Amino acid sequence: MAESPKTIDVEVLRYRPEQESEPVWQRYTVPYTDDMSVLQALQQIKDDQDGSLSFRWSCRMAICGSCGMMVNGKPHLSCQTFLRDLLPGPVRIEALAHFPIERDLVVSVDGFVKKLESIQPYIIPKEPRTLAQGEYRQSPAQLEQFEQFSGCINCMLCYSACPQFGLDPSFTGPGVLALLHRYNADSRDGGQAQRMELLGSTEGVWNCTAVGYCSEVCPKGVDPANAVNQNKVNSAKDYFLRFLSPRGSKA
Repeated sequence: MAESPKTIDVEVLRYRPEQESEPVWQRYTVPYTDDMSVLQALQQIKDDQDGSLSFRWSCRMAICGSCGMMVNGKPHLSCQTFLRDLLPGPVRIEALAHFPIERDLVVSVDGFVKKLESIQPYIIPKEPRTLAQGEYRQSPAQLEQFEQFSGCINCMLCYSACPQFGLDPSFTGPGVLALLHRYNADSRDGGQAQRMELLGSTEGVWNCTAVGYCSEVCPKGVDPANAVNQNKVNSAKDYFLRFLSPRGSKA
């Protein structure tokens, strides 16, 4: 006689704006295997139980950053969070904290994208260079200065972990500030002075209260808390250099 499949209860915080004025919990019983992820559980629900369930996903390999959500109250990528580690259940799944919910587990990323655009997340060359002059050269030591901070996949888990962003949505936030540091620390980049105004603003690094949870939840080990702390040092240096420099001169 065949054994009955193992099951686990999964509770999803549903929000369908045409039906509910506030999110409501809905429970599903999901058959699972030991290698099944939370994302696969959601796909089983959508395919076999409730086709109206909405969530984002793409690569299923912790590369795209699309499937971030709250799992048992903590920010996770659902594709690399496994049901076997959440036994006996129930598993409670919600949309990422601190973001407006559009539908079910789908949040609005408009505010995050605007913050991303504000830092000019690309190399601003220090001086013009033609193709004939060849590529910019960089030593291993110069690469090491920013390599860790270039691994961000924009999953926004650090924003859901950040209590300050939850209190003040205008805060630029850990992920974007880490990416800002990635470009400022790049020896090929000449845009540090342009980004410094944002760093020292009320929305910048000084809004951070140094909790550090952002680095704990980062699935790529970017360590945004470290980047923010380094940016605080750079912002302080910039302030004092401006203060000490003769009026009208460049530091």
